[in-house]
Amino acid sequence: MKMSMYPITKNEPIPELQIVRAMAILCVLSVHASASATISMTQSSYYPLYNFVNIFMKIGTPTFILLSSFVLFYGYYSRPFDLKRIGGFYKRRLLYIVVPYIVFSALYFLLVQRINHAPILSHAALLSFAKQLITGKAFAHLYFVLISIQFYLLFPALLAMTQKWKASVRWLIPLGFLVQWGFVLVNKYVWQAPNKGSWSLSYFSMFTVGAALGIYYPKMKQWFELRKGSNGGYRIAASLLLWSTWLGLSVAHVMLYYNARSFGTRYDSLWYEFLWNFQSVLASLVLIQAAFLLSRLLPSFASKTLYPLGQYSFGIYLIHLFFLTLYDRYIPYSGVSWLAHFRYLGSWILMLGASWLTVAFAAKFVPSAWIFFGKLPGRAAERRRLNSNASPLSDTA
Repeated sequence: MKMSMYPITKNEPIPELQIVRAMAILCVLSVHASASATISMTQSSYYPLYNFVNIFMKIGTPTFILLSSFVLFYGYYSRPFDLKRIGGFYKRRLLYIVVPYIVFSALYFLLVQRINHAPILSHAALLSFAKQLITGKAFAHLYFVLISIQFYLLFPALLAMTQKWKASVRWLIPLGFLVQWGFVLVNKYVWQAPNKGSWSLSYFSMFTVGAALGIYYPKMKQWFELRKGSNGGYRIAASLLLWSTWLGLSVAHVMLYYNARSFGTRYDSLWYEFLWNFQSVLASLVLIQAAFLLSRLLPSFASKTLYPLGQYSFGIYLIHLFFLTLYDRYIPYSGVSWLAHFRYLGSWILMLGASWLTVAFAAKFVPSAWIFFGKLPGRAAERRRLNSNASPLSDTA
């Protein structure tokens, strides 16, 4: 009997990734809570703080992309990816990613039409919705799900390449940056696509860095954990270099936006691309390492809070702007400047609390909640997790 070159192994779960997801969704909420303040609070002495939060926290969405690729390659690289497994792979993405994307695109479209008192079932409205659906523009944040779908279409080909030609794995990261920056330069000087942010090529380095991490994770686990042992000094030195470089790039990115927003300073768009790209890549590595540290240092109640937040993060991502839209519509701005700070903080608290409660309630009590929020832990799975302190490995962001 011919043996497969890929022994069927079951990779151990990585519960720390749920903590990374939790931190990433908190970053996303912070960006959206501070967005309007970067416009309305320009004369406030606290404007530098709002600008800092808005730009420093932009790492959330690209981190989700990197994590999704990480988990896919970690789970599939050492296993044969035959036609049957490909079919199962796309069936799960159709059910847990594409269906919620279509549902929430429709719901947000209806919300906007209702707010604007526009017709819903007219020919023009339906054509507009179809265009928004294929470009990820039904609402401000849905482009991320469309990008994820594009990466899922690319995944089997990239996986087959790395499985067949093992030497190609070491070129994954350079390939990602080459493709992404090739797209950036061609788009800047030739195409000038109006929906650049809806193209997966804008995030290709995040995808390939995540793929490399997933493949090399067994070898890199000690570096992420930062435990004492052989070569511990080198790992600590490398980590300090990583964190300091990330902080430096993040501060530079923040200052770029601050000067542009406050003083009208003009910079070449490539500076924004460069700082955002490398801030995001390094931040994802920092968050993964931070998650391992937090899992050891945090008291158990804190980790038990972050873990389900990570599990529900995809659903929270989908619905949180619904609550922010209602908040902005029905909670008017006050002319008193110091009350505005509480208003922005209140929007963050509402998005987090209402979204979390909604998704958690749906996961426990609503049949077929996956139609709205994708793959969710059920009541039985949650009880098993709490009893065993284990983590099912999820590949959804």
